[in-house]
Formats: sequence, C-alpha cells, structure tokens
Amino acid sequence: MPDIGWMELLVVGIVALIVVGPKDLPVMFRKLGQFTGRIKGMARDFQRAMDDAARESGVDDLKRDIGEMSKYTNPRKMGMDALSDVMNDIDPTKYDEGSATRDLAEKKAAAQKLQRETVAKARADKAAPEQTAPKQTAPKTSAPKKAAPRKTAAKKAASGKAAATADTAANPPARTGTDAS
Repeated sequence: MPDIGWMELLVVGIVALIVVGPKDLPVMFRKLGQFTGRIKGMARDFQRAMDDAARESGVDDLKRDIGEMSKYTNPRKMGMDALSDVMNDIDPTKYDEGSATRDLAEKKAAAQKLQRETVAKARADKAAPEQTAPKQTAPKTSAPKKAAPRKTAAKKAASGKAAATADTAANPPARTGTDAS
C-alpha cells in the first residue's frame, strides 16, 4: 500500500478542487466511494469463491490430515509413543486361565517388571555418585598473568627495523671484494 501522508492528501484535495470545481467535488467523491465499494465487493466474492473451491476439492481435509500426520513424522514423538507402548503394563488376567496367550502375557509382564527394576537401579546408581562426591576445587595459583599487548602493524615494522639496526651494529657486514685499504 502506498505511503500517503496528510500533506499528500491535502495537495490532492486542492488539485481536485481546482480541476473539478467546488460544485462537482462532492459528486466526484461519492462516485469514487461507490467505485471503491464495488471493487472491494468483487474482491470479497473472489476470495469467497476461492475458499469454496478449496473446501470442495478437499484442501481443508488435506490440511487436517497433514496436521494429524505430524505426530508420525516427529521422531521424538514416535520414540516416546513406542516407549510408552513397550512400558505399558501387560495385564495377564484379561486372558483365559491356562491359555497360551495368558502364559505369554505373564512372561512379558515379568520381563517388563525386571526391566523397570533394572532401569530404576541404574538411575539410582548414576544419581548416587553425583550426590555424594565432594567438590574438587582447582588449586589456587599466584596472581593472574596479564595478556601480552598486541602489536599493530606499524609497531611490528618499527620493531623489525630496530632489531635489524641493532643486529648490524653488533655484527657489521663482512667486507667482500677487492677494496683493500
């Protein structure tokens, strides 16, 4: 939407007043309002027709199905669902006495109970050392070391020149050649 301020509207109003005239200006604005209303009505009808077409074609059902399917595409939720299925209690009493299904259910219930006890014991063992272990502190050292100041490129170049002149002063270059004095 264009960014039109009050000053721009005032300029447009003054120009319209000059061009159209004060007598025909209200009629023009009324016609402009009616035209704008018709355009908005057509836009609403078009939007409503698109929504109806989407509803008829099943897009709403597809959106709902995709939303429901997200529980199957979320790995964490899938894992938690599978874990809850495994860890749910198996009730052998809902099967007939002496049936093979009841025997199998009793074996699975015993295995689940043993698994829960093992997990609970492992959690307790893991939590116990953390609670009883004393905190070890790092030995105190002397005053903290200060970080060496950084050298800028100019300082590095200056220190390189100073080192080069000090090196040449201490060890003059060897004379080569034929100039014997």
